[in-house]
Amino acid sequence: MFGPITVPFGARMLFNVIKLKPGVDMDDVEVALGEMCNVVKDTYGNEQGGFIAGQVFRFSGFVSEEGSLAEESADEHLAIVTYWKSYEQHERSHADAVFKQKFSALAEMCTSTSELGYEMLWQGEPEGDSASR
Repeated sequence: MFGPITVPFGARMLFNVIKLKPGVDMDDVEVALGEMCNVVKDTYGNEQGGFIAGQVFRFSGFVSEEGSLAEESADEHLAIVTYWKSYEQHERSHADAVFKQKFSALAEMCTSTSELGYEMLWQGEPEGDSASR
């Protein structure tokens, strides 16, 4: 559940930014997220479902001056990153009534959500011992 993931080349990545309402209890958010993520991995994590892997990140408050071209909002938000075999499989999963029910519980704690799809162009890891270079 909390181990490393493997993302095959050619996967489709969906990046969802979830902006939380002020004063929302993070424990409630984590419960809703856990239920939603379990539905996805348990229901769609097969060949027909197309779900490969996912990650959830909480904004830590850090905004890079070196890597940012514009001022970003520092509002409390989460990023949900999921990897799928196809956009069509992702959309079918999210149209399912069980997923919609779990997502709506999370959405009640949000001011907005935005989910964008990306095609993988490159991936790589360092080769060998980088300290010896």
